[in-house]
Formats: sequence, structure tokens, C-alpha cells
Amino acid sequence: MDNKRRLVPFIKSILRWALILAILLAVFTVIEYTIDRRAGICATVFLGLYMLVVLIMFLIKRKTLVLELVRFGVNYSNVQRKLDQELEIPYAILDKTGCILWSNRKLLDMVGNKIRPRQDVTTLFPELTPEVFPRDEEQANVFLECNSMHYRVLMKNLTIEGIRDDSRWGSDKLRPSEASGETLVIAYFYDETEINTLKQALKDNEIVVGLLYIDNYNEALESIDEVRRSLFAALVDRKINKYFQNYDAVIKKFEQDKYILVCQNSSLDALESSKFDILEDVRGVNIGNEMNFTVSIGIGAEAGTFSKTYESARAAIDLALGRGGDQVVIRDKDSVKYYGARTSSVEKNSKVKSRVKAHALRELLETKDKILVMGHSMPDIDAFGSAVGIYKIASSMDKEVHIVLSDVTGSIRPIVNKFEETTDYNGLIVSREEAVEMLDSGTMVVVVDVNRPSYTECPELLEKAKTVVVLDHHRQSDEAIENAALSYVEPSASSACEVISEIIQYFGENIRFKPVEADAMLAGIMVDSNNFQNKTGTRTFESAAYLRKNGADMTRIRKMFREEMNEYVARAKVVSSAQLFMDQFAFAVCDADNVDSPTVLGAQVANELMDINNIKASFVFTDYNGTIYVSARSIDEVNVQVIMEKLGGGGHMSVAGAQFTDCTVEEAMGKVKDILTEMKEGGEV
Repeated sequence: MDNKRRLVPFIKSILRWALILAILLAVFTVIEYTIDRRAGICATVFLGLYMLVVLIMFLIKRKTLVLELVRFGVNYSNVQRKLDQELEIPYAILDKTGCILWSNRKLLDMVGNKIRPRQDVTTLFPELTPEVFPRDEEQANVFLECNSMHYRVLMKNLTIEGIRDDSRWGSDKLRPSEASGETLVIAYFYDETEINTLKQALKDNEIVVGLLYIDNYNEALESIDEVRRSLFAALVDRKINKYFQNYDAVIKKFEQDKYILVCQNSSLDALESSKFDILEDVRGVNIGNEMNFTVSIGIGAEAGTFSKTYESARAAIDLALGRGGDQVVIRDKDSVKYYGARTSSVEKNSKVKSRVKAHALRELLETKDKILVMGHSMPDIDAFGSAVGIYKIASSMDKEVHIVLSDVTGSIRPIVNKFEETTDYNGLIVSREEAVEMLDSGTMVVVVDVNRPSYTECPELLEKAKTVVVLDHHRQSDEAIENAALSYVEPSASSACEVISEIIQYFGENIRFKPVEADAMLAGIMVDSNNFQNKTGTRTFESAAYLRKNGADMTRIRKMFREEMNEYVARAKVVSSAQLFMDQFAFAVCDADNVDSPTVLGAQVANELMDINNIKASFVFTDYNGTIYVSARSIDEVNVQVIMEKLGGGGHMSVAGAQFTDCTVEEAMGKVKDILTEMKEGGEV
């Protein structure tokens, strides 16, 4: 059509130039007469001949020229129509509403001749909605599947004015009134089935590397008779080897409790489909006591070099162990996936790790002059108590120490008031702004009771500090504090105060607690363990005994943290309004009005709901300062930490939480219920 439109003006231009040349020759003839009469006569004769030829061509050959133009146009249209219909690429012309105005034979064959006049394209391809159409001069690509074939649909805009095309599609015509002056969409369907098949084959053949560690190998074997140790060790080894051989994976032991495995990506997909039930198989080995073997697996699927994939596996196994073990962590280029983690962290009776970390902390402290300690935002007593523990360590080495604390909530106000009442602690507590001003090259930042940078009291300190130390008890997630000079995360510990009280014991006998300091740390253990009911091990009681010996008093702590009557009434009101979901999950909404620490109240309600029979997990939602806080609790049947991680939060198996922004309480509850429904259908809860 465009070529025909350009051809007619071109021919008119040729005829116009013939007339112009005639005029030029006439002017030339006049000039010749002024120069020489005979030359002028000669020029006149040639001008006459030229005019005669042009006149004959115009009058006699005009009909022949028009006829040839008509023939060319007809032949051009037929050729164009034939090319359009027989083009090997399926394509269609759509209007902006998605109606099919025209399609070629290849597209008809592709859908089995099912196209009706002015049919909505979404009835054939639901993906091609008007929302995905290109805008202005842009192009749009949409990927879809039809008859087990994969297509990439390239769409372009086409502005046509006065379309007049007699080509028929079916029995319908593309009428001028339907398209004149409108923007149409041309859709080309490119078959990428073979490309996708090759891509998938390439991905399936990629090599992934994994590391498998038996979490409690020595502890489990020491708990049984020496005669049977080799038997159970061989039984676990056989289960591990047989399991991975079934998935075409190569696994080799390089230490008595450590394995390395190599497999293809297709085998990894099959392992993920099985939800890595090797965790259950190993845990099911009955060694005759309450302690079972558990394993942790870290898998690297970076799809890069072998060394990079192995390093990814190392990072994955470190993350799995840092989260308490008994789980699988898969790291690829874009995400981190978790499987398992249904049991509590295995408590290690050995304190060798605490001693090693205490020695490393001492070496770092000796190189610094100033120490800034901070916990998580809206700190609880465990965060403040563990910060006090770091204060005792650093002050015993004559270092300048400050605790970063801007928001004093009701949960820590009683103990903070005790510190502020005496002049011995003048300047101990500083705000975020003051801490940033104090920071220099000789300052070390110690983060306690949190290992996620976005949750800390002042993330800006982490960005500017050259030396950072992390001491925590929460399970690690894929968001971690990078480049920490020292990181000690012990998920089996009840609290950060427990972790730091063990470290303190390796700093010598010169550390002497004042009663208020010992009270702060013991209160942190009591609150985080729910009065020694959650995550309590032998080392928890040893730490409590150490603090008790150094002046902590449980009666004084209990009196200090008694709650106000209005908070007690508010908690009872929230408990009474709780609702059941799936007959085993308790949901409640905590009202933040007239309560000093709404999030603490929500945590208390979540704990109390777990005292109700047949409740496997509780979820309490608190709307406070534009953020929805979720407190999740369980005993041993449900891992609430996994549930909260799916929502961007974290914590422990029985104590976890998450935060939501830009949503209502009802929407947040809906998200948790959707996760529970999905996990229930998948057999994870």
C-alpha cells in the first residue's frame, strides 16, 4: 500500500519535469536568437520536435501508461496479499480493545481454525490483555503457551489512516470505518519451543555442589554405649549414601561427620520436590535415647564456575548451621531457599566456642578506644541487658562505652530508670544522633540481640563503622550484617544475655557486677525464655546461676517488671477476643491505645494463648506507628520461625515475629492465613 502511494507521485514528478524542460528549451531558443539568427532557427526546430514527442507521448501513450499502472497495482496487491497469507510467522492485526481484525493462515493453523470474526484475542490467548499492549513507539513482548508450544509474541503499534483493503479474512472484511485513523496492534508469534527446550536442558545439566554436616555427631554417639557407636554411625552413613544415590548424586565423606555432594540441577529439582526427607530419615534413626541425629545441608547453585559454586555451598552450610541446623539451605544467584528446620536447635554442651569468641573479642577490644553498643529497634530487656553485659566487659578494660538507645519503651523503662538514678552511669546511654557524631576510626560497634541490619537501632552506624561485632541468638536469614569482624550467633541459646554471660566468664575474675547490672542480664534471660519455659537448656541455668552468684535477685526483678492494671486488663481483653483458624491456630489483634508498649503486650498475649489446649501456634497482630507487628509463638509442633520468614520476618522455632508496612491488620492476617493454608496443603504443618 505504501509503495503504491509513493509510485503515483513519482510518475507525476517525471511528467512535471518534462514540462519544465520544455520551458527551459524555449528560454534557450530565445537567447539563441539574440546571439545568432541561424542558431535560433535551429534551436526552434529542435524545440518543436521535442514538444511534438512529448505531446504524442502524453496523448497517445497516456492510456497505455495508466493501464500499466493499474496492472502494477493489482499485481502488487496480489503479491502482498499472498505474502501476508503465506508468511511462515503467525501474526494478527488487533484493535486496541483486543479484537482480532485480521490474521494470516499460519495463525489459523496454529489455533486450529478456531478464529471467529472480531473475536476477542483473550479467548484464544488469555495473556494478551490490553494491559500488555505496547504504548506509543514501544514494543511489547509476551510469553505464552499454545498446544504445548512456547511462543514469544512481539507486538507493535501501527497507525493507519484510510485503510482500504479488499483482502478477506474468513467472510469478514477489515472495513475502513473500523481502522481509519486508529492505532492498531500487530502481533507476531515467534515459536521459541526449541530454544526453551535447549535452555532447560542446559539448566538441568548444570552442576551444583552441596555440603552435608551431621549437627550433633559427637554428642549423639557419646550418649550411647561404646559398643553400639560404630553400628549407629554406619547406619546413618548408609542412609545418607543410599538416599542421594537414588537422585543420581555423588556424595563422599571427607570427615567423620561431613560430606560433599555433587549433582545436576535436575537432581536438585527432584530433591526439592521431595522436601529433602533425608532430614526425617536421619532424625528417625533410633539410638535408644531422646537424642537423635540431625543433619544440615548447604547447596550452592550459582551456575558459574566450580569454585564459585563451592563457595556458595560453604556460605549456605554456614547459614544452615547459624540457623540452628536440621535444615537445608539452597543459595542461587537470586534467592535463598530453606527446607526443614522443624526441630529446636541442638544445644552444645561444650563451651569451647564461647571461649574462642571471648578471646577474639578481647583482641578486638584492645585495638579500640571507644565502644558503641546497640540492639534492635524498640529494644526489649534482653537487648538492653546484653548491652549492659558488653558495657561490663569493655569498662573492665578501661574503654569508653556507650549504649545507643533512643526509644525507651515500657518494657525496659524500670531498669533504665535504675541506671539513670545513679551518677555512675552518666553518659552511658546516648541517642542515635549522638552515636553517629561519636563514631571515628577508633570506635567499634557491637550489635547485640539482632543480626539483621535493617532491624538495628541505628543502621547508619553499620554503614560508617570500620569494625563491627555481632553477638546474637536469633536464627540467621539471608539478610545479614556484612563484613563483621566477629560474628557469634548461637541459635540454641535462650537469649543474648545467656550468650554474653558465657563470654564474660572467660574475661577473668576482675569483672565485678553491681546488682542493677546483674539484674538487667538475668531479666533478659527470664523474659526471652518466658520464665525458663522456652528454649531452656543446661547452659541457660548455668548462666542464670552465674548472674545470681554475682548479685542478681529474682524477687527484685519480679517486682521491678510488674505491669500496670490497665495493661493487665488490656491483655485479658485481647486474649478473650482471640479466634481460631483451622481449629489449631489462634489469631488475636492487640489494641495499641492506652498501652505503653503495645508490641510487648502482643508478645505476652501470644505466650498466654499457647497455654490453651489444642493450640499449635498463636499469632498476635499489633498496629503501632503505621507498622503491623506480628508476634508468633508455638511449643514444639509448629516452627513459627519458618512461617515468619516467608513473610520477611524471623526468630526461633517457638518464638518469632514479622513486620508489615502499607497494609491493614486484616490484610496482614490474610497473608499469615494464606501461608498456613499453603503449608497445611504441603504437609509442612
